[in-house]
Amino acid sequence: MTALEAVAVVLAGVFAGGINTVVGSGTLVTFPVLLAVGYPPVVANVSNGIGLVPGSVSGAVGYRRELTGQIGRLLRLGSAAMLGGIAGAVLLLVLPPSAFETIVPALIMLALVLVVLQPWLARKLAATQEDRHPHGGLPLLLAIVGTGVYGGYFGAAQGVLMLALMGILMDETLQRINAVKNVLASLVNLTSGLVFVFVADVAWLAVLLLTVGSIAGGLLGARVGRRLPAAWLRGVIVVVGMAAVVQLLAG
Repeated sequence: MTALEAVAVVLAGVFAGGINTVVGSGTLVTFPVLLAVGYPPVVANVSNGIGLVPGSVSGAVGYRRELTGQIGRLLRLGSAAMLGGIAGAVLLLVLPPSAFETIVPALIMLALVLVVLQPWLARKLAATQEDRHPHGGLPLLLAIVGTGVYGGYFGAAQGVLMLALMGILMDETLQRINAVKNVLASLVNLTSGLVFVFVADVAWLAVLLLTVGSIAGGLLGARVGRRLPAAWLRGVIVVVGMAAVVQLLAG
């Protein structure tokens, strides 16, 4: 990896850490960058997941005020998220690399659709305010397991999925839901990352560079992310996500 490529990975980590804290989808920036600097898709995915864990943690720390009074909720949903993350990591390891390279373009396209539809989803969340369960109940637990599986396997836009599901199924303000999302995403990435550390090929230089960038981005996202133009962020995510799809299909 050249010095310029290393800088690109760090900057991608900064952006991903910030956007993950605000809503999610940072993988749609970092994964294409790791592909561009020469890492194979599965190695890039594994290294990306581990490298973004510190950024998710720093984002959760930045939202600590919104987490007040949610310990019980975090224990319930966090356990479900970790279970799903382990299952997703196992799927990534037992399925052949060719399956990942076939499935991931479709997953990226799904993630991009979710990113584009996020404003509409937010309006739908507001419209269902009166019908939501205080804690989501069993449907939300199962939904978080499912998003954990997705996050452990690939993870792009898992934050968008979590926000949508919790917003629909749980009676809570969006900012407090977003704080919970940051914790759940960090738990999914952490548990799947622990599996990968012991049994998968990890590009540790990429992990280090992403760690540095994502920590800074997570803290920055928690402080100023709400002020950034949402349309601009979505546009960047869609562009780099489409670049990843093209690169995977061409490669």
